[in-house]
Amino acid sequence: MAMMDDAGRALVSAAVTEAESATSGEIVTVLADSSDGYTDVALLWAAGAAFTAMSVFAAFPEPFLDRWDAWFAGWGHEWTTGELASMVIALGLVKFLGVWLVQQWQPLKWLLVPGPVKAARVRGQAVRQFKVGAERRTTGHTGVLIYLSMRERRAEIVADESIAAKVPAEVWGEAMGDMLAEIRRGRIAEGLAVGIRDVGFILAEHFPRGADDVNELPDRLIEV
Repeated sequence: MAMMDDAGRALVSAAVTEAESATSGEIVTVLADSSDGYTDVALLWAAGAAFTAMSVFAAFPEPFLDRWDAWFAGWGHEWTTGELASMVIALGLVKFLGVWLVQQWQPLKWLLVPGPVKAARVRGQAVRQFKVGAERRTTGHTGVLIYLSMRERRAEIVADESIAAKVPAEVWGEAMGDMLAEIRRGRIAEGLAVGIRDVGFILAEHFPRGADDVNELPDRLIEV
């Protein structure tokens, strides 16, 4: 799914080129639709709903059985142990499938994913993208990845070992704040460009550009 037009991609690439003009650091930008499918979370919600329904039935069977008898079996029906077990299993399966199907409506599915789970998955995917696209791929180990995941509405900045040794993680907070402020207004390309600018300032302070510096990583936006 295209998340940015050509003008936005050009703006981001130009921002990377400009930021790198004053530093030996290399900035990689990744824009993701999402960081995970969260199928396991949906399964947990469905399983939890099924278990809850089965537990409630086991604790208070009479209301369920009376209603079933009134609708289908007749008031004189005597429930056997096998029928009760089948009813519990059927109730659990129906509840599981119902909750699973309801979560196919994407707005609800994303609403039901806990915030800490989203944060952890985004961070994990950012680190994986960094290992593939930036880690130790520069001469001085000076790569930085800016990762933005749209559905989770979260971003991460991951730095190579040489940078992490000099720049504490909290220093990236201002760049993150400036970037997200623009993105919340729907200005994705502009937000990335602002974040890139701020990261470039930090890199230039600690890793100024040398006379023999060459561009080692692509400036273009990577969309996944």
